[in-house]
Amino acid sequence: FCCQTFHKFFLSNFSQSFFFFQNFFKLKLNKKQVGHIMAMSFRLFSGVRRIGARSSSLAFRQNALALGTTPAVRSTQTPLLSSTPSLCSTRFSSSLNTPFLREMSPFARLSSSSPLLQRYYSSNDVIDIEIPPLGDSVTEGTVEQWLKGPGDFVEMDEIVGTIETDKTAQEIRAPESGTIEECYVAEGDTVHVGTKFFRMKLGQSSGGSAAAAPPPPKEEAPAAAPPPPPAQEAPKAAAAPPPPPPPAAAPKAAAPPPPSAAPAVAPGVRVERRVKMTRMRQKIASRLKDAQNVNAMLTTFNDIDMSNLIEMRNKYKGPFEKKHGIKLGFMSPFVKAATMALEDQPAVNAVIDGDEIVYRDYVDVSVAVAAPKGLVVPVIRNCEHLSFADIERSIAEYGDKAKTGKLTVEEMTGGTFTISNGGVFGSLMGTPIINPPQSAILGMHATNKRPVVVNDEIVIRPMMYVALTYDHRLIDGREAVTFLKKIKDLIEDPQRMLLE
Repeated sequence: FCCQTFHKFFLSNFSQSFFFFQNFFKLKLNKKQVGHIMAMSFRLFSGVRRIGARSSSLAFRQNALALGTTPAVRSTQTPLLSSTPSLCSTRFSSSLNTPFLREMSPFARLSSSSPLLQRYYSSNDVIDIEIPPLGDSVTEGTVEQWLKGPGDFVEMDEIVGTIETDKTAQEIRAPESGTIEECYVAEGDTVHVGTKFFRMKLGQSSGGSAAAAPPPPKEEAPAAAPPPPPAQEAPKAAAAPPPPPPPAAAPKAAAPPPPSAAPAVAPGVRVERRVKMTRMRQKIASRLKDAQNVNAMLTTFNDIDMSNLIEMRNKYKGPFEKKHGIKLGFMSPFVKAATMALEDQPAVNAVIDGDEIVYRDYVDVSVAVAAPKGLVVPVIRNCEHLSFADIERSIAEYGDKAKTGKLTVEEMTGGTFTISNGGVFGSLMGTPIINPPQSAILGMHATNKRPVVVNDEIVIRPMMYVALTYDHRLIDGREAVTFLKKIKDLIEDPQRMLLE
């Protein structure tokens, strides 16, 4: 009764909850703070509900198809909310699908970026795990890797396998603790959203530890001998699944042989090898070619004296890091300068849609980051409202995620302008390609000391070439040159960014 009352009063309407916290507790909180409080309250509510989950509930039962998990034997389980990048991604066909969840979506971000998974708490159920939604406009992916196979015991939220999409690799996790019984697809297979991925038997009985023992010894039969003694108390039913892996356990064997397995060749012999393009590389190739075919691309250049920016960074990087806990780099000034230039030249921040031009009053900057599998462009949103420290935190976070393949589709979707820094690799000059459906991209390059004329004297200054590639169908040359000149002026006199 308490849970139901809590749900009806707090979770049915966010505006009602906001009014309650503001007036009853006399707290001067903004909507973001209230959103975080409600997010934590909802998790507490879910935990309380989990304790009482002993039978099916009409209020919490659902058909599970939308969440990617379906009962294979019976449907008496009770699903609860788990970690998700945004609460609005829940699609419960029960009373959990409330306006509260949708209204909280802009700021109710939880700790895990894994997709929403359904929770089951019956100990002997066998369930089929399906491919969950992979992101906006993403309907299929490729099975990249199986980390667990039939007979393996997995803990709740443990990664079972990964699906590679056009934009990123997504981890598929176990919704509950249990034993993998069957894998329906092999590595390299193309799968669609809703496709059955694997089957698992729920439960964390004594058989769980016995089931976890078989994975290490795969080739050595003797190594499997020590584990059985502790599990002798388990009946034959628990001992039957682990020893002989089912025939469907072929995913790991289905992986293509690694290139290093090629036989050694004699010195002087020329060889070539073919490697299948990853789905991400195929998508990158397709998008770049589409950009050339659709846009009337033109590039304009300028050079920037980096002396004042370097001096400012050297002077304030210590206090900046001490205050904000993040290092001051060169990307945040360029993002800030580009944001101001975009506000001055709205056509550069716009896009052509059919026979219309879409102008935006916000600036979402995509920052190109090199990842192990290709170039990715996570988006720093609402840059017009961000400080240098906010931008640096976002760049550092996205850089770490890109290296480990943890970027989500949502974090790489929706940019209005792109900045690519080839200078970190030593690039002197280049013409970047527009990142569709955007209309322009800024290319930064290496900073090198060069002789320049200052006040009729030849001096040595650290100079950087910058390039702006733009869609000439929308952006005229005057606007493009003015935009790039604005960035040059702000970087050469960085104090102006604090005044404007």
